[in-house]
Amino acid sequence: MERVPITKIGYTALQKELENLKRVERPLNIKAIEEARAHGDLSENAEFHAAKDRQGFIEGRIGELSFKLANAEVIEPEKLPKDKAVFGCYVVLENIDTSDEVRYQLVGPDESNINEGRISVSSPLGRAIIGKRPGDEVVLNAPGGKRSYELIEIL
Repeated sequence: MERVPITKIGYTALQKELENLKRVERPLNIKAIEEARAHGDLSENAEFHAAKDRQGFIEGRIGELSFKLANAEVIEPEKLPKDKAVFGCYVVLENIDTSDEVRYQLVGPDESNINEGRISVSSPLGRAIIGKRPGDEVVLNAPGGKRSYELIEIL
């Protein structure tokens, strides 16, 4: 199985979510199932069916998180060189056409959140950035057409 890169912060966030599901959400849902059972006829009991659906979601998410954590490789970005774009680093890009600047952190797929400036190294833009140095052109073939950026800085 291939290891998936993740930052320590991302790994900790997945661990916290897993613990919350196991220690809080699962027991609360078990209580909800017990209470719904106490109401009688299960075939017409919407609360029971909703709680059972929730149980399926919780158990599925626990399995998914356990798998992700088992296959994660924690990488500490501060220990990596800053001469080229690598996992975990922050990059500043300038759109060659508009001169707009954006700042992203290159992270693993489970941590990416474009609204928070974190893009996955496995995304098209992430793959285009990896290995580039300041001054290099980053070309992205996006659905809306080709976009070109200049890598301004690696932080």
